Amino acid sequence: MLAAHGAFAAPRAEPPLVLAAASLQESLNAAADAWSAKGHPRPRISFAGSSALARQIEAGAPADIFVSADEPWMDEVAGKKLLKPGTRISFLRNTLVLIASRSSTVKLTVRPNMPLAQALGSGRLAVANPNGVPAGVYAKQALTRLGIWNSVQGRLAPAENVRAALALVSRGAAPLGVVYGTDAQADPSVKVIGVFPQTSHDEISYPVALLASSKNPQADGFRRFLISSEGKAVFRRFGFGTK
Repeated sequence: MLAAHGAFAAPRAEPPLVLAAASLQESLNAAADAWSAKGHPRPRISFAGSSALARQIEAGAPADIFVSADEPWMDEVAGKKLLKPGTRISFLRNTLVLIASRSSTVKLTVRPNMPLAQALGSGRLAVANPNGVPAGVYAKQALTRLGIWNSVQGRLAPAENVRAALALVSRGAAPLGVVYGTDAQADPSVKVIGVFPQTSHDEISYPVALLASSKNPQADGFRRFLISSEGKAVFRRFGFGTK
């Protein structure tokens, strides 16, 4: 008697789970689509602030790949021996910008001691939480080095991640915000008022690594794709710099 057709077909490969910084939403989804188009299972991606993701990993969340928006949170995970040795690499860069809604009439030049508090009027400055979320940490560094932090630290609208800060400006809940250049590019409802000098903050660097607990055979292939010339080209389309 013949066996039913397909009875011995190989089981469908499980997609890897990626924990990724919120600022990567459009670009990493596009990279996942490009990887899937090559015949691989499309990775599942969970986006949040890098600090929240690092804490999830430390708490034992099952995942395969971590992409952080800064080096310190990857260092944190590495320090707990939760990365697969030899798989960490920094591959993306970003810029830090001051944004307003598309209809805003605010005009400011990003420079030392600029009158940012005055430009806020009765509103608040939207930032990712400066007490740990990378975009907020970079924002605090920049505002501090430009001599502005003391005038605005009591006027913040801190958000759980950079996309939440972007949304506050996009929907008019905050007149101004500090986000990544790629976030501003992703939202047509906002415009860039100015770019913070790279010397005003640490380099905005995105590392990727496999997690030590990963058992998914598809995971390292996707990680290698992200850091390949083809993968990096996807991110450049969304405004990222590459290394």
